[in-house]
Amino acid sequence: MEKARRIVWPGKRKGEKQMLGTWVNVAAVLAGGSIGLLVKKGIPQQLSDGLMKALGLCTLAIGITGSLEGEDSLKMILSVVIGALIGGWLDLDGKIQRLGGWVARRFSQEDGGARIAEGFVTASLVFCVGAMTIVGALQSGLTGNHQMLFTKSMLDFVSSLVFASSLGAGVLLAAGFVLVFQGGITLLAGVVAPFLGEMVIAEMTCVGSVLIIGLGLNLLGVTRLKIMNLLPAIFLPVLLCVLW
Repeated sequence: MEKARRIVWPGKRKGEKQMLGTWVNVAAVLAGGSIGLLVKKGIPQQLSDGLMKALGLCTLAIGITGSLEGEDSLKMILSVVIGALIGGWLDLDGKIQRLGGWVARRFSQEDGGARIAEGFVTASLVFCVGAMTIVGALQSGLTGNHQMLFTKSMLDFVSSLVFASSLGAGVLLAAGFVLVFQGGITLLAGVVAPFLGEMVIAEMTCVGSVLIIGLGLNLLGVTRLKIMNLLPAIFLPVLLCVLW
């Protein structure tokens, strides 16, 4: 994840394909993930376990770095607490686990449903939390400038390759989350842009990064947090920043 210090929205250019940057990003995740799955078959179990721990440490570092973006710890705490209540009530983790089980049965995956769900949640958050995602999507929707999303696509290609080699096929499903989350911001850019100023993006990055820290701890085997139940927390800073 990278910082986006300034947000400037020039007039929209006619004729530009708004979703081009997101489609390229989705393709990069699928391509990197597919290569990662092929590479995984040739990795001995001992090396695979070592790679998983290394991935957990890197994920933890990404989360800690991003969590420093926020400036209001109270908003972060409220977002995570309220988000946990909403996610628990909706049982988002249970739904993702069932989806993972269905995919595992459908494609006879050795990983099993829980493994697929872990790969999906981990990759989705890492790919979609951060200023680069939000600002890049807004730029694509408002100006037709996809440069930031093209850069992000290269980063996600490498990340998806590494994630898939350790976490399996669930990483490929994260391409769908990228399409819905990032593509949704792009298509609704004109509506949501006024609510996504620098402060809001910073707080969303902070909250999302706290969830990524939880992912890192899960990958290291330290905790078994139901991170998917915390997902609504990412969107709550928008509301909290509007209210105060």
